[in-house]
Amino acid sequence: MARENDEADPGPPAYRRADWEPLRRPAAVAEQLRCLAAEAGPGERLGTKDDLRALWGVSVGTFNEALRMAQSRGVVTVRRGPGGGLFAQTPSAVIRLGNAVLSLDQNAEAVAEAVRLRNVLDPLLVQDMLAYATDADVEALQEAADRMHDAADRADVDGFLRANWQLHARIAETNPGEILRSLYLGLLEIIETHTRAAVAAKGVAPREDLLARHQIHADLVSAIAARDPRALELIDEHNTGDPVVEPNELA
Repeated sequence: MARENDEADPGPPAYRRADWEPLRRPAAVAEQLRCLAAEAGPGERLGTKDDLRALWGVSVGTFNEALRMAQSRGVVTVRRGPGGGLFAQTPSAVIRLGNAVLSLDQNAEAVAEAVRLRNVLDPLLVQDMLAYATDADVEALQEAADRMHDAADRADVDGFLRANWQLHARIAETNPGEILRSLYLGLLEIIETHTRAAVAAKGVAPREDLLARHQIHADLVSAIAARDPRALELIDEHNTGDPVVEPNELA
């Protein structure tokens, strides 16, 4: 009898076996998660990771990558503990930062303001870095720049930005001024804490763009190491204008 009922009522599209078969790529699973979240409505529980992975018959790796994509698009969130699992989420706004789009967990305006203030403070920090940087500081900057290059070579926009933030955090940590240092690190924390993920803007070739951005930072590190005032020109080139808050089109 149950079998006859199943045949008579195939259920919502997201749960039909015929729709599960093509789900072999993370992008397809991420799209299925998006559809399921849209049908459920904001805040509704979709199930556990194991439930959904088993439902769609995909591997752990495929599902985890799909979940990362869905989270970066702001359509699902994960809660741990009793009653936890995947929940539908209303996409937040995003900010466009140069050729990257940052998907945020909340308050895009505050993050955009933090980015603007950080851009204003960058030249002050670089000017002081020229005066106070030690060999150990330059070595740490070079390591961060190398991580940026590795991420750029993989076209990993999110990894590139996080390595970039590490480089700028090190520049701030070197500054002898407690107020300037604390203010800058606080701004970085706001930006990094509320950024879920970053992707290349539409029409941008991520690897080529990131490699070009890396070169600016590599030149900046070299100029700091040589105590070359050109570092101030490079930091101006690094800051590509004020961030722009946009509707979330990643969902």
